[in-house]
Amino acid sequence: MIRRIAILVLVAAATAPAQRVMRPPATDDRIAVAERRLKQAPSDPAALDDLAGAYLQKMRETADGSYLERVSRLVAASLKSDPSNYAALRRQVEVEMQRHHFKQAVALTETLTKQRPDDAMVWGLRGDAYMELGQCDAAETAYQRMADLRPGLASYNRIGFFRFITGDAEGAIQIMRKGIGIGGTPENLAWCLADLGNMLFKTGAIDDAENAYREALAQWAGYHHALAGLGRVQAFRGQYDAAIRMLLKAQAQAPFPEYAGILAKFYRRIGRGDLAEKQIAMLDVADKLNQAAGEAANRNLSLAYSDLEHRTARALELAKAELDVRRDVYSYDALAWALFKNGKMDEAATAIERALAYKTPEPSFHEHADLIYAAVKRGKQ
Repeated sequence: MIRRIAILVLVAAATAPAQRVMRPPATDDRIAVAERRLKQAPSDPAALDDLAGAYLQKMRETADGSYLERVSRLVAASLKSDPSNYAALRRQVEVEMQRHHFKQAVALTETLTKQRPDDAMVWGLRGDAYMELGQCDAAETAYQRMADLRPGLASYNRIGFFRFITGDAEGAIQIMRKGIGIGGTPENLAWCLADLGNMLFKTGAIDDAENAYREALAQWAGYHHALAGLGRVQAFRGQYDAAIRMLLKAQAQAPFPEYAGILAKFYRRIGRGDLAEKQIAMLDVADKLNQAAGEAANRNLSLAYSDLEHRTARALELAKAELDVRRDVYSYDALAWALFKNGKMDEAATAIERALAYKTPEPSFHEHADLIYAAVKRGKQ
């Protein structure tokens, strides 16, 4: 059962006046400084950790996955010199999270929280891993511990996400606003503002969602999550040409399969089937590249295929593989939708029940559920 009282207390605690946050050096400058330090002392563990942290931040900013491999090599070098290096083990958790090795992340954080129970970020990463595994009770405990240790943008963003997933959209939006009010680095603020925009959009506060997305872009120009959010707002208002332009900008920053899937739907809506097919071809290329890299799971690609009724058998394969990696509500929704598109209605109904288990206010969950349950009912008549 999801506990509520402990996290509600945090909202009151978050009303303290926001502190001015010192802006860190630009990420490229951080990388240059750390690289110079490593040239002088190639085995310096602090320099290795600083560079790993800068590369992770650069990956967030650019959506360039190649930075993760650089981080992995740095972590391996640190651990080779000292297998007990706490900072390197902490970075290893971040690497495992990015690679969707959530069980490994849980195991690592269990060790680290015993060594340093006051490390707030490790508690946050532990909660993130539990959320991906669908273990919300354990995630709540970890997030509560993080917030107790370090109330601020990172912990409140996580609690906001937790609240949204577990059916409390109003509480989620409230605590997200509190965290944003405290402040943070530009990219982190942009991330949280885009996250807030998504919650507002999904709960029908369209104008507020637009404002949040625009604030995100004011923090980080060209931020793809915010651009995509604005595109969805424009599509909701029937402004499909503007929506497409915005999604193309997002796609230029981060060629994620979900952006190609949305663009294909928008192009179909305005009667440009030729351009929709080009986006679908990009999905197929992404799938081939993922397979060549040994990646079997991709729920976003699965959802795009299902939405477009393209390669639905492959959509089901991808969704089933995703469930082997993580068992959160979004994975069950992707599975349910793929099962539905493959005519497996009873199995789809079972999966969508798991997606709806926490009453998450995701419009797509309920749209999928309505269609699935209607099909099951027709099948029984």
